[in-house]
Amino acid sequence: MNKWVNVGTAEDFISGLGRAVLIDGRQIAVFYCGTTKRFYASDNMCPHKQQMILARGIIGDKKGEPMVACPFHKKAFSLEDGRNLQGEALHISIYEIKEEDAKVWVSVPVDQEVAV
Repeated sequence: MNKWVNVGTAEDFISGLGRAVLIDGRQIAVFYCGTTKRFYASDNMCPHKQQMILARGIIGDKKGEPMVACPFHKKAFSLEDGRNLQGEALHISIYEIKEEDAKVWVSVPVDQEVAV
């Protein structure tokens, strides 16, 4: 079961810059990508060294696929499905996101415990 949580207005987000939000103890990175004109949401934690840093990551694309790269070790993850784009066995969770009436909403699970 999921719930929709408002994480700000569309104007709060700048293309290429992520923003970390805290929802029920879960850190989520929210991005607006100007090239795709879409919002994306993922875990804020990079699974490589378990650092809460992806909101400060490098936003771009790899062969047309939107991605975020950890600013520390440059591990790149798809913002579409969370897989590691360098073929490593690392992944991040991706959250459904929508823009409605100039507000940005993220869908998060309500029945799952999360370690922070």
